[in-house]
Amino acid sequence: MLPDDPVSAAEDLIAGGRAAEAAALLDRCIAENRGGLLLRLRLKDALAAAGDDAAALAVARETALLHPQAAAAASGLGEALRASGHLPVAIGEFQRALRLDPELFAARVELGASWLDAGEAEKALDVWRAIPVQNAPPELRAMIAEAERTCAAPRSDPRYVRHLFDQFSDDYDLRMLGRLAYRAPVILREFATLLGLSGTERHAILDLGCGTGLMGEAAKDWAKRLDGVDLSPQMIEKARARAIYDELHVADISAWLEQRGQNYDLIFAADTIVYIGDLASLFSAVQTHLNECGSFLFTTESKQDEGFELGPKRRWRHSESYLCSEAGRSGLRVTGLMACTLRTEAGEPVAGFAVALAKITSPRPCVG
Repeated sequence: MLPDDPVSAAEDLIAGGRAAEAAALLDRCIAENRGGLLLRLRLKDALAAAGDDAAALAVARETALLHPQAAAAASGLGEALRASGHLPVAIGEFQRALRLDPELFAARVELGASWLDAGEAEKALDVWRAIPVQNAPPELRAMIAEAERTCAAPRSDPRYVRHLFDQFSDDYDLRMLGRLAYRAPVILREFATLLGLSGTERHAILDLGCGTGLMGEAAKDWAKRLDGVDLSPQMIEKARARAIYDELHVADISAWLEQRGQNYDLIFAADTIVYIGDLASLFSAVQTHLNECGSFLFTTESKQDEGFELGPKRRWRHSESYLCSEAGRSGLRVTGLMACTLRTEAGEPVAGFAVALAKITSPRPCVG
């Protein structure tokens, strides 16, 4: 027999760690036509608590279809989408919930959390500022503190970079090579040739921030081994389809370098440094992964005067003096630096540098 108040009974089961039993109870209620909005939302919660995100998402979708004007149903679908990693549509559902009911503060908390998941800390803070103090849940303070730390960090949030490039992965090559006249891989190959780094032997090559594999494609004929690392799983899949890499890894490049022991003759970073402001830890990590006569070649957008800054397109710019001084502090020396045009933006050229670094312990770059 079903309880008189199945929703309360299910909530007790979930609180007691018996989410699967709660889901079975609520399923029976729906089978007997006792499934209102609140019951269906608790079924979604029970399935999520039981670890079945796919089933929770299916229930949330059906609930939103059955109750299209219910803000709670839209918010519940947003929660299920967020748990399944579908951030853009989750954000859209939370926004729809707030259009239906601007005072549904739980949806506002979740919307901000979704923006933070996507690395958009400033947008998260903007959303949370509209929540009255008396309606703020206890966990909001910690999320706000995390967002504020992210905004102050001297690099782009890895979540932002991953989300950005996952969205662009389908037409990335067409967009970059066509509309934006992107040239960083070609520039780095020509620069390496100019500096005599390609030589006659094959090299162990690492492609940092490999994206869809444009840099790997430009350097593959130099490689006896070619590895790539990128934050975006969808970009990595595009790179994998080229069938030119020995290994591909989905990871933050700094964290990956700190964990790996493989050394390389050539390390490339085409259009990757622009998402890191303070380069100290990256340069130090790269230095430990260069073979004795190895070189690190990268592009970055250029800044006048000193230091580094975040540009209006949320890409970091570095000055020549900063690059040279930070390289020296990290045990690297500049073997080449030239001004170049990396791509266009709104029809205007984007000024940058191509830079080559080697270990200070190396008397000179070695040519095979």
